Amino acid sequence: MTVDSSQYDVIILGAGASGLLCAFTAAQRGRRVLVIEKANKVGKKILMSGGGKCNFTNHIVEADNFISANPHFCKAALKRYTQWDFIAMVERHGIEVEERKHSQQFCKNSAKEILAMLLDECAQAGVEIRTHCEMQSLKSLDLSGHSDKHQHEDNRPSYQLSLTQDHRVQKLQCQSLVVATGALSIPSLGGSSIGYEIATQFGLTLTERRAGLVPFMFSDQMKPVCERLSGLALEVEVTCNQRSFTENVLFTHRGVSGPVMLQISNYWQQGDEISINLLPYLNMPEWLLEAKNTQGKQLLRTLLIKKLAKGLVKELQELWWPQQADSPLAEMTDKQLIAIGNNINNWQLKPSATEGYRTAEVTLGGVDTAEISSKKMESKQQAGLYFIGEVLDVTGHLGGFNFQWAWSSGYSAGLFV
Repeated sequence: MTVDSSQYDVIILGAGASGLLCAFTAAQRGRRVLVIEKANKVGKKILMSGGGKCNFTNHIVEADNFISANPHFCKAALKRYTQWDFIAMVERHGIEVEERKHSQQFCKNSAKEILAMLLDECAQAGVEIRTHCEMQSLKSLDLSGHSDKHQHEDNRPSYQLSLTQDHRVQKLQCQSLVVATGALSIPSLGGSSIGYEIATQFGLTLTERRAGLVPFMFSDQMKPVCERLSGLALEVEVTCNQRSFTENVLFTHRGVSGPVMLQISNYWQQGDEISINLLPYLNMPEWLLEAKNTQGKQLLRTLLIKKLAKGLVKELQELWWPQQADSPLAEMTDKQLIAIGNNINNWQLKPSATEGYRTAEVTLGGVDTAEISSKKMESKQQAGLYFIGEVLDVTGHLGGFNFQWAWSSGYSAGLFV
């Protein structure tokens, strides 16, 4: 085994969205930057996101689009580097953009264009990127007598890393170390706990972590219902813990997915019920009572098939009015119709679990933001150590917000490393 020794101003762990943006931002300031990535190629999550079209930001970005123990933490970075800053770079690189509902911004052609843009900016700024790197150890070098203020000026390294690449051990030193390692979601794309381990090593607190933006599963009578409806999608309103979203639900052979379920999963805790309004734009008890007066000879299922998919109506009939399946509306009591209408507007379901990190798009929780500077993304107690992107306790809603957090937090750190 041969041993390499190299010194850098900045080493960034992770070549994802936040790491790459931080890298060229720092390099444009004249810093010597190395990005190390354990996977065989960079930006895997960028490439698979948005069905390969990368929902890279949103026209409307507000603090309320993010979940954190400190809801104000994200504001400084989002203000310093906005969605318009990123969109301007996208336009400068000639990437065609497609706007979808809820102001979501996608690549018209391919997510590869966003990754190519980031790598082009890195190349122009002189950033070095290495893949297939496995970190073995990390330690802080003694900086006694050297204040944070003089950290860059005296040119002394703060951290030493030992890593293996192609069976070679490398010892690397840097003044600033940036943890952009992502989190636990989608391990097949590189999700891991390494960022949390580094935070713990240097005494930082972690908030509770769980899978976010993730489908639900059922173990009760709903499981076979979902299996039979697998592939059906419709727009509904879903509510849990005082948060509501209106979007498509998708029934799967395991449970329920689709944008609306991914959104509400961020607010769901084990044991909670979720409420589905199957027809959010209709007061169903009133509508059914009116239909009884005007279309009394109709069967309820015949009436509902005009509003909902036939297969779904069949399942609802089995659940809510099997005894009156062949009774015309005129023969059903007002009380029965009101109860069915309320069920349609407020279908209470209790998921057994989510699908977990295997399919979760994000990880909720992470490095406690109380211990991180919202201006610099630097640890308040460990000079020269920065955390950006998903490893922090900041999680965005579905719709480009997690990428915007990556860009904003990466840029903020890039100004100070």
